[in-house]
Amino acid sequence: MRWEELTAPEFAAAVRETGVCVVALGVIERHSDHLPLGTDYLVGHKIACLAAEKEPAVVFPPFYFGQIYEARCFPGTLTLKPTLLLEVLQGVLDEIGRNGFRKIVLYNAHGGNSYLLGFLAQSALWEEKPYSLYIPLRRMTPEGEKEWEAIRDTSFGGHACEWETSLVLGTYPHLVKMERVPEAPGVPLKRMEHLPPTLTGIWWYSDYPEHYAGDARSASVGKGELLVRLESDYLAQYIAAVKADQVVPALEREFFARVKQVSGA
Repeated sequence: MRWEELTAPEFAAAVRETGVCVVALGVIERHSDHLPLGTDYLVGHKIACLAAEKEPAVVFPPFYFGQIYEARCFPGTLTLKPTLLLEVLQGVLDEIGRNGFRKIVLYNAHGGNSYLLGFLAQSALWEEKPYSLYIPLRRMTPEGEKEWEAIRDTSFGGHACEWETSLVLGTYPHLVKMERVPEAPGVPLKRMEHLPPTLTGIWWYSDYPEHYAGDARSASVGKGELLVRLESDYLAQYIAAVKADQVVPALEREFFARVKQVSGA
């Protein structure tokens, strides 16, 4: 069920019946020269909607504010000030909770959000909320990964690659410009190799200054359709597990009760 397509009475019923809201978190950024700027949020929201058809849940409207500062040098990228981004995310989550959902699944559709979502998850222990956050750390089952490995033609990637290009071909084929796929694969330039293992904000740009990692030439609609099925099936299974979970909410109640004891509240 899509949040924005429900009437108010239908929405209230959906909250009671499902108890789970799924937010697909993407961004707007360059994906080489052949994929649309909205690749992440378009595909993420589509998979979330397909998963919610298999395991009923309410899917939040398309959301495209996330961590993508490393792409600010390219036309079309949309970013928010870091502190504002956190406030917006927290405000959206609180509104979802105010509307009655006690479980929220944050489905990450953009690799650059990983650190942000990790911090957001830990920040949930700062203040007690009426809802619990769940962030899946996989996109498909181990069996699904084997299915994908059996048909993929490349052994590396990460951005606008065979996998991601196939996903867009399997969901929004009219937005893919295969004739613009670079002739040479996007390989890491290793411009920080002189350093010991190091994390800096410029690390992604240092390896992939054209925002292309992998080789999209072998992407296809068939591969995309398989990936969409595998990823939406897994997310549906994840939603079912979240629905059944009683441990995380109980642990959070226990944790905050102890916080109150320490503070004397």
